[in-house]
Amino acid sequence: MASRNTAQRAAITALMEHTPEFVSAQELHDQLTDSGHTIGLATVYRTLTALADEGKLDVLRADSETLYRHCDSQAHHHHIVCTRCGRTVEVAAEQVERWAHEAAEESGFTVTSHTIEIWGLCAQCQAETRET
Repeated sequence: MASRNTAQRAAITALMEHTPEFVSAQELHDQLTDSGHTIGLATVYRTLTALADEGKLDVLRADSETLYRHCDSQAHHHHIVCTRCGRTVEVAAEQVERWAHEAAEESGFTVTSHTIEIWGLCAQCQAETRET
């Protein structure tokens, strides 16, 4: 079933394309309402889920929260995420890909998907931490 191109979907898509870090549905909803959009939180959740299902957004599960981000790369990739500021870098990791397939094969599995996220502090946050 194709998604309808509504004004709400267009607003969410545009905001996600200009948001470089991962955000929650609640954060996105707050940004939309602060900028004057009338949109329900349930609509934001549904639209983010649909965009993720269509491969237009990456999804990251952090603690008990689902986060979303528009990624530049349509190819399979992973992320390094700053735990302080949210800065995110997309990385292609051939060694990780080989390891995932080798580990699966050794265990009698075939890889159908995998997600690897690396969390840490970016250089700027490290510098700010040292200064305080």
